[in-house]
Amino acid sequence: MERPSLQLHPNIINKILGSSPTKTLKFRRNLKYLPENGVSFKPMNFNMDDEERKPGLKQVIENISSLISVSYSIKVFAVKWQFIRAKFEELLTNLTAIENCDAGENFSLSSTLEKILVTLKDCDDLARRCVDSSYGGKLLMKSDLDIVSSKLDSYIKRLSEIYALGLLSHGYAIVVSRPSISASRDDMRFYIDDLLSRLKIGSVDMKKQALIAFNESIQYDDRYVKIAVQIDSFINYLVDFLDFQDNEVQEEAAKAVSFIAGYEFFRGVLIRAGIISPLIRVLECGSELSKELAATSLNKLTENSDNAWSVSSHGGVSILMKICSNKDSSAELVNLACGVLKNLVRVEEIKRFMVEERAIPLFVKLARTKDEITQRSSLDFLQAMAYGDEPVRKLIVKEGGIRALVCVLDPKSSFSSKTREVAFNGIVNLSFSSNDSLNMLINYGFMDHVLYFLRYGDVSVQELALKAAFWLCGTSDEAKKVMGDAGFMPALVKFLDSKPYKMREMAAETLSGMVILPRNQKRFVQNDQNVGLLMQMLDPGEVNSGNIKLLLSILMSLTSCNSARKKIVNSGYLKNIEKLAVAEVSDAKTIVKRLSSRKFWNILSGIWHS
Repeated sequence: MERPSLQLHPNIINKILGSSPTKTLKFRRNLKYLPENGVSFKPMNFNMDDEERKPGLKQVIENISSLISVSYSIKVFAVKWQFIRAKFEELLTNLTAIENCDAGENFSLSSTLEKILVTLKDCDDLARRCVDSSYGGKLLMKSDLDIVSSKLDSYIKRLSEIYALGLLSHGYAIVVSRPSISASRDDMRFYIDDLLSRLKIGSVDMKKQALIAFNESIQYDDRYVKIAVQIDSFINYLVDFLDFQDNEVQEEAAKAVSFIAGYEFFRGVLIRAGIISPLIRVLECGSELSKELAATSLNKLTENSDNAWSVSSHGGVSILMKICSNKDSSAELVNLACGVLKNLVRVEEIKRFMVEERAIPLFVKLARTKDEITQRSSLDFLQAMAYGDEPVRKLIVKEGGIRALVCVLDPKSSFSSKTREVAFNGIVNLSFSSNDSLNMLINYGFMDHVLYFLRYGDVSVQELALKAAFWLCGTSDEAKKVMGDAGFMPALVKFLDSKPYKMREMAAETLSGMVILPRNQKRFVQNDQNVGLLMQMLDPGEVNSGNIKLLLSILMSLTSCNSARKKIVNSGYLKNIEKLAVAEVSDAKTIVKRLSSRKFWNILSGIWHS
């Protein structure tokens, strides 16, 4: 009886022909094309060659390829055949990896191939019966398909065990070259599949080379990342290799995971593959580079407090703190560990656990170290801990946090402006407007440091000092008095004609806030040049200038002081204010009105005639 013909399914072309010329040849050897009636079964050879292993391996590969193609045309028990086809494809990948490689005399492989061949014969029989609808009963056929599926699982597992024994010699392996930038997705997929087959091979060197090639590929073209994450077993192997004993393999796997974690869209794939636990084990026991890469991955995976509980439940918080307290940890690793802990702080319960584990004194101590990377990361962490939490803020102050921050601003130290900026932000966040905080800053020399940098610092540090002065002025009237007594106003006046508008604006706003106090008004006008400089800088041609408005606000405050009004009149630049008043500038009109008051002119006249 003639066997029925099978229609060629389009996916066969994608799965078998589209990958590579090698697979195309194999496919054509296994299928008989009929121009009109599609594809028919080709009788398979299920006999192993007794003289040589290689033909037997080739025969198994050819038979699996043929069964894959046939499975697409089976309409009954479609779901079960889909699972079986997936197992066929994994077997095909594994067996293709060892084809044309030097495996030597390997009894385990030969025995496994014989068993696979027997099962393939059963599959061929089942496939024919499903196509012919000649099976006895549905329950019996389902049971037979389940048995076959289970056997295929066992063969896949057995091949993995054989790989683990170091089956292949790298020197004899055929290495597929990475496709060009214009390559099709099928070519790229075939390349990733080839790398995956090498990850399954026992040679440590081959695993390492495959991981290196993969890392080069994903940095060369991010399409490889998308292809890799779509292959579940590929990501699973990366996760497993994080526990690999060889440091180089572990490091390459950690590098790949770190790169993939940089894509927010793919982080869920890593999480579902169970990435958190091995990453934490790497932090505890890996090489220094592996630890840094693991911490980088965790930093990305906890970016928005996602997965915080998973990190905590695997003991990650204690391990990260241990890294920070270990004097042998590199500054970069401490920095990365601080970043992860900073992400975890957003979860209140985890923050409380850190406090109980004495994280505050640990990071205050780190803030006093000489390494700037460690300092900045620890200061950032302390600020995150204190944010919106008054008890924690007080604890940081009690442990010496403010003193450590002020020490960074000491002009005698050699810290970078970036580190000084972090310290200043920390002082702002930890010191409120209470007199106790102000007295503490004064006692630690904070005022002196800020004034020194206003006078002698380079531009970047001067801007930082201006920010500090602006903040101090806004804390309390007591702070304004202390600043006036310390000599801040003459230093601020020098910035009123500064080229960077931002610095000029901060200086003017700070002065405007300080001269509100009568005590500071008197101090300001004691220097004859101060008022004259303000008046000279009033350019009537810049009516709508923000700088003019700031200067006028300072003069407005000064007009409440008699001696200041006298100096404004005698400055020689009174016409500048009058022109601005004529131009309907409200503050200028108010100043002219105050200067024109009868009481003021009576006082002034009495002085002139005395």
